[in-house]
Amino acid sequence: MYRYALWRLVSLVPVLVGVAFIVFTLLYITPGDPARMALGDLATDEMVWEFREKEGLNDPFLVQFGRYLCNAVTKGDIGRSYMTKSPVLTELAASFPDTFKISAFAIVIALVLGVPFGIVSAVKQYSIFDSITMLFAMIGMSMPVFWLGLLLILTFSVHLRWLPSSGLDSFRAMILPSVTLATQSLAIITRMTRSSMLEVIRQDYIRTARAKGQRESVVILRHALRNALIPIVTVAGVQFGILLGGAVLTESIFSIPGVGRLMVSSIKMRDYPVVQGGVLFIAFAATFVNLLVDLLYVHIDPRIDVRQ
Repeated sequence: MYRYALWRLVSLVPVLVGVAFIVFTLLYITPGDPARMALGDLATDEMVWEFREKEGLNDPFLVQFGRYLCNAVTKGDIGRSYMTKSPVLTELAASFPDTFKISAFAIVIALVLGVPFGIVSAVKQYSIFDSITMLFAMIGMSMPVFWLGLLLILTFSVHLRWLPSSGLDSFRAMILPSVTLATQSLAIITRMTRSSMLEVIRQDYIRTARAKGQRESVVILRHALRNALIPIVTVAGVQFGILLGGAVLTESIFSIPGVGRLMVSSIKMRDYPVVQGGVLFIAFAATFVNLLVDLLYVHIDPRIDVRQ
């Protein structure tokens, strides 16, 4: 397993290089002058030229990309912000904890509610509970995040005054953004759990376990659920990676200074080093989560051989 984990970490290098090349190319061909945005409209042409020369923006594309990769590999330096002049890693390190908090809380909510709902829906297929659960799952998958966030703020912050509408300085402040972020993941995990459980509970060994006189809870939780966990864990890992990189709207609505909000403001200001660093950071986090999911497979099903 250790060799497999090491191999996956090594294989992460070309993935990050590819992501860096794509992002670097898109930002290079994007209209707009980052030097003009950084210096303001009152800057003279000489000031703009000096800024571009200092930051290496006048160099050819391959020279800029090669210098970026060289600094990232040899020095661990992925650039400095054009606006704040601080290292990109410092800004990401300051923003990532808030993004991780709401993303982790959101995936916990999705798992704690989605898995039981999916199990009961599968066991009681075509019942009223199953119909209601699938209806709410469809609504959760199709509901826009920005609309749901504003609705929760109006209900629980403005009218009821139960929860704060912005910030992330307490547990109460985490509830609304986490619930907003968890809604779609909750719906997806519920549907996946139901689908996976329906496939498993129709297998012969489930009928054999029931024929032996085992309790229904033992049959469902010990035999059926364990064999249905692989796709559920896969979806949960993918959703957590998506939450880490897709909390832009939620962070903007609830005024959370996370990575998503940092990248949006950086895109508006043409602060390319922060955008590039943010995308690389999110790509690394998502790939690392996928690695943890693959390693978790072995503990769920010992028959899986990660050496293959």
